[in-house]
Amino acid sequence: MSSASMAACFNYETNTPTPRKNDKDKDNTLGIMSSVALHRPQSPNSRVEDELKEKSGRALNSTTDPLEKLRLLCLSRGASGIIGLGRIFRRMDDDGSKHLNREEFFKGIQETGLDLSHEDAEELFERFDTDNSGSINLDEFLKQVRPPMSESRRAIVEQAFRKLDKSGDGLLSVEDVRGVFAATAYPRYMSGEETADVILNRFLANFETEGTVDGKITLEEFMNYYSGISVSIDNDCYFDLMMRQAYRL
Repeated sequence: MSSASMAACFNYETNTPTPRKNDKDKDNTLGIMSSVALHRPQSPNSRVEDELKEKSGRALNSTTDPLEKLRLLCLSRGASGIIGLGRIFRRMDDDGSKHLNREEFFKGIQETGLDLSHEDAEELFERFDTDNSGSINLDEFLKQVRPPMSESRRAIVEQAFRKLDKSGDGLLSVEDVRGVFAATAYPRYMSGEETADVILNRFLANFETEGTVDGKITLEEFMNYYSGISVSIDNDCYFDLMMRQAYRL
């Protein structure tokens, strides 16, 4: 996002405190802002997460498109619902071909526990089996299930991931996150209730679904998670600010 766009995004004229000259006070204020922005999308009980579940549940009553139904069923479980779907289908791909046949696809749908009818699953498979080969491209399917994001939102999410991926191996770990994640700004850390490592692992747990706990996050999972969060944030500028404060971009 350009500096001009950023200036247009944020209007601090209304109800905005006069900036303090004291550097220590300024640092404390920024720390609180970072904590709030980081906490919202990553707490399973956060306002954004609750709104996402409620909004998706309501929308299910009015959609007839099988792809939209599947997407909303995932989102009704929260932002990590898309991640869970992706992990199950990746697990179905035993040979690493990135293709699923009809039987594997139906088995994957069944294992999700999502209430998608056989008729809708059949229609979905036919829609993605564009060459009538009897299999679907897994990458393309999961990309279409993911809620759409604007290019600017995708770019800021990827920027955050790249910053965290210090090793450049395409996977995030606790060590990758440690220097960026504002664990020490969390009330439960400051009160002594939890250590920074516990809070860090809780963050990673947002990406660990379907009983898979490996402490690793792929770019796909990171993008899937924030595509879910993005649904409940209407303003591009707020989404951008949230990501920048959360990951100190």
